[in-house]
Amino acid sequence: MVFQGEVLSIGALLERAQTTPANVPGVGVDVRHAAADNAARCAALMTTGDTAETCWRFGILQTLDDYTSTLRRGGASLASVVFADEPEPTGSTQLDAAFAALADHLAERDAWEPPAWTLDPARRTTGWFPAVPAIFRSEAEQDSPRAFQQRGIFITRRSLDRA
Repeated sequence: MVFQGEVLSIGALLERAQTTPANVPGVGVDVRHAAADNAARCAALMTTGDTAETCWRFGILQTLDDYTSTLRRGGASLASVVFADEPEPTGSTQLDAAFAALADHLAERDAWEPPAWTLDPARRTTGWFPAVPAIFRSEAEQDSPRAFQQRGIFITRRSLDRA
């Protein structure tokens, strides 16, 4: 197929960008996916034999991506709604603790009040290193964010990095 469009100069592209109305953050934006939904999917995965490690990647990191997307589109107040509904138990105390830790961590980072369910003492585990190879465990013990450490979860500084 041969390109049939118009090639614009840099000046024309800049002019078009300056005259195009800016997006207004938060207008017409809502929460598309929530932590409670991702936890329910993790619970289903756990019943079919998947591990907490697999669900860390899907449930926790997916929730982080959902939160980040909502934050960019609608700001911190709207993004906090990702965690408004308490996730039902997943079948893994580690994952249940991780959902609470993620909400608490993001609330602290982005200056919003964490939901009350994050304080539930049942949402704790002991010495879990999700997706952290043994060689990096001492680093994870040292670098893990407060919200994760308090719940017995140890991750490296890179564990929550997303592309």
